[in-house]
Amino acid sequence: MTQFQFPAMGTQIEVWSDANNDEQVREWFEGVEQVCSRFRSESEVSRLNRDPSPVRDIDGILNEVIQAGSRAFELTEGLVDIGLGSTVKAWGYDRSFETISDLAHAPETSVRGSWRLEGKLLHRTPGVSLDLGGIAKGWASDRAVEDGMAAVVSAGGDLRSVHPDTAASVVDPAGDVVARVHVGRGALATSSIGRRRWRVGDTEVSHLIDPRTMEPVNTPVISATVLADSAVDAEAGAKAVLLLGADGLAWAAEQIWMFAALVIWRDGSVFATPGLEVAA
Repeated sequence: MTQFQFPAMGTQIEVWSDANNDEQVREWFEGVEQVCSRFRSESEVSRLNRDPSPVRDIDGILNEVIQAGSRAFELTEGLVDIGLGSTVKAWGYDRSFETISDLAHAPETSVRGSWRLEGKLLHRTPGVSLDLGGIAKGWASDRAVEDGMAAVVSAGGDLRSVHPDTAASVVDPAGDVVARVHVGRGALATSSIGRRRWRVGDTEVSHLIDPRTMEPVNTPVISATVLADSAVDAEAGAKAVLLLGADGLAWAAEQIWMFAALVIWRDGSVFATPGLEVAA
């Protein structure tokens, strides 16, 4: 099995494959990015976000990724919401992270809108824009593996595998390994607020918006990792556990669609649901 990597979707894509199909996988991720990136002005999602129409016909890849976002919303009871793009942008994450500037003042508190996808029709209230972010990365990884392009794909840590021996290391913000996780035929994703941070006024903020407050999340947990059947489910689970903070692991243990979860607190403490071996 060969391994290769390349930059795409604002992160590093790592691929393990038995086939000599480097170019095919690159083209796949480039195609998904051209549809789903809110940082590309002519992507399909950017054009959608500029259109004020309350109902739009959506098909192709964009429809499928929004479907994945609907599943994430339902699984997490609304905690993971791709419809918060306007709020993410208002808090300063309006461009690729390496070019973000600090803000002098916090934006006015926004009102949470609503959206739903019915077949090919996207319904949304005024002001709702989509931020497909991690859901698109997880979906692209899932499809690359499911369509036979690779045995294992990781898009910035959203990992999907059909190889029975696949394992992954969970690292803390300092880069130290805290757990070695057997993924096998399944998926793993990590959501973290330890790196993508900037200042708004006197406060340091992250990219993850809490839909309950419509502000950047305030949590003692700095990183959450989840094992699930698909990278989309793992991505949704990791974000939800992080948003729930101190209550995240108890919630994760009750979810039948998750296999296991692990969290790293700001003080360096590591905790996990049964099934994960945590390094000493």
